[in-house]
Amino acid sequence: MARMSAQRLPTPEEDSQTCQQCGACCAYFRVSFYWAEADDAPGGTVPVGLTQPLTPHLRCMQGTSERSPRCTALQGTIGQGVSCGIYAQRPSSCKDVNPGDAKCLKARAAHQLPSLNSELIALRG
Repeated sequence: MARMSAQRLPTPEEDSQTCQQCGACCAYFRVSFYWAEADDAPGGTVPVGLTQPLTPHLRCMQGTSERSPRCTALQGTIGQGVSCGIYAQRPSSCKDVNPGDAKCLKARAAHQLPSLNSELIALRG
């Protein structure tokens, strides 16, 4: 098994800055989640109008099941400056991606963005 090098965890401020410049995960993965997370179900918060059904039990964010996915709630330019139009109401699958985790790094690589470690070094400046 390969050894992993010890890396400093980003601060919450660095996480926020990195995500607001990136957006790669929002334009790489299909964002699917349990149907009851949508606001047409009791206690659901994700705006149903921004979702589409996948199966009887799953929904996804519009735009993310396309050949070239891009979440309809993503605003801005990937790698330059982005925000989520429904951040407070985003589905659990969005909350599962964290800066620097395997999903993040895979999406960044697909969009030819620099490694996250390089960006964090630049932020420390």
